[in-house]
Amino acid sequence: MMKSSKYKTKNFFSNVKQDLPASIVVFFVAVPLCLGIALASGAPLFSGLIAGIVGGIVVGALSNSPLGVSGPAAGLAVIVLASIQSLGAFEIFLVAVVLAGIIQVVLGLLKGGIIGYYFPSSVIKGMLAGIGIIIFLKQIPHAFGYDVDYEGDLSFQQLNGENTFSELINMLDYISPGAVIVSIISLTILLTWDLYFSHKHKVFKLVQGPLVAVAMGIVYQLVTSAFFPAYTIESQHLVSVPVAESFSGFLNQFTFPDFSYVLSSEVWVVALTIAVVASLETLLCVEATDKLDPQKRVTNTNRELFAQGGGNILSGLIGGLPITQVIVRSSANVQSGGQTRLSSILHGMFLLICVALIPAVLNMIPLAVLACILFVVGYKLAKPSLFKHMYKLGWDQFAPFVITILGIVFTDLLKGIAMGFIVSLVILLRNSFKNSHFLHKEVINNGRKKVKMTLAEEVTFINKGAILKALNNLPAGTQLTIDMSKSVGIDYDVLEIIDNYKNTSGNKGIEVKLVNRGDLQTADY
Repeated sequence: MMKSSKYKTKNFFSNVKQDLPASIVVFFVAVPLCLGIALASGAPLFSGLIAGIVGGIVVGALSNSPLGVSGPAAGLAVIVLASIQSLGAFEIFLVAVVLAGIIQVVLGLLKGGIIGYYFPSSVIKGMLAGIGIIIFLKQIPHAFGYDVDYEGDLSFQQLNGENTFSELINMLDYISPGAVIVSIISLTILLTWDLYFSHKHKVFKLVQGPLVAVAMGIVYQLVTSAFFPAYTIESQHLVSVPVAESFSGFLNQFTFPDFSYVLSSEVWVVALTIAVVASLETLLCVEATDKLDPQKRVTNTNRELFAQGGGNILSGLIGGLPITQVIVRSSANVQSGGQTRLSSILHGMFLLICVALIPAVLNMIPLAVLACILFVVGYKLAKPSLFKHMYKLGWDQFAPFVITILGIVFTDLLKGIAMGFIVSLVILLRNSFKNSHFLHKEVINNGRKKVKMTLAEEVTFINKGAILKALNNLPAGTQLTIDMSKSVGIDYDVLEIIDNYKNTSGNKGIEVKLVNRGDLQTADY
């Protein structure tokens, strides 16, 4: 037993050289997102950090998603904001978070994770590209020092009354010279590291570009504060982690649920809403992250729901926001070379340590640096080569892909995915309508047409229109054979059409022969 335990421990840490630097990058990306989503949710800023810590350490430990990273999600911000307002207190809302976690645990035990497999690949790829584009667009104002919209926002309509594109125009009146300088330096470091240094020596893979860019941003802030105050970046354009004056002050930032409201119907409605939306976002993110995985590993979605539920129970108990697996952090993990869930766990530990011990250092990081890191993440998610590849696959794949992207960019994540899914469903129905059968025609000696109609493996009520149209278009005098030998299942609606046609076709001089009609239910006239 001891030998087995040592082996498992060694195996868990076998990729630490890749997971450690990746976790640092994810940590830097996660800090402003946790704070921004908490701000947008109308919750204490510390609640976003709690969700990030629990999402990293607890969900990372319970899950078997090798590259997924969990934390507070922008997609839940509006729901959280409305729920806190309707329930009247954050402590009551936390009860709903705990209950939502319990519901997710039950969903995992009931094998509810299978839902994620019903989303087409074209929609998932469109989701990745759409998020890449929206990340890129949303970070442009932050790179220029205009931080009115919260970090992590993925919706077209913003809480400040603007939208993704109008914000790009507004930022022109609020450009910060310091932020622009930092952005230029950061992008230079990131691109140089990615295109040149990372291929030169192993040390440049261990110490990654984002870490260097963040360190440069802190140094820039220290130097300009001391010598060039005109170019110092103002505090509202920096990371803003809550700072406790003492250990007891740090502990006081945790909030606990008021379980006297556990039987409230309003609380249960909020809990069910959070559980459903959080589970759907998680399953979609799992599918997308697995597609990004170079090793093409497949996550157990039922275990993922269980892990997310466990995370939400703990997050709610200590004052955190609801948790989902998040594609922004997960894709940053993939692109930074993460190999296992150790990366997610380490990023959660870094969040805990830094928030508890050195929040003042985090508060010297310019948001412009983090915007540049996310520029790279966004571009890699929406590379032009992806669009070219999807176009070559044909319109059946390209149309849902593009509609999903447009939906995400101009509405929000879930609505965009729903639009792409509907388009995929329409295409599926159209193809099913077209592919229910095929006709083989030939002319025999006496001049009469001989036609063979072969039905598909599965023929449903959706196909009856196409089959009826084909039958009605046959000319008088045709010898028709309807072959059902390849069919595994034929709906009663279709059998009824065929039997009706056989019984009335003599009026047109059409001779009908059924092959393998067998014991299928006969239409009742």
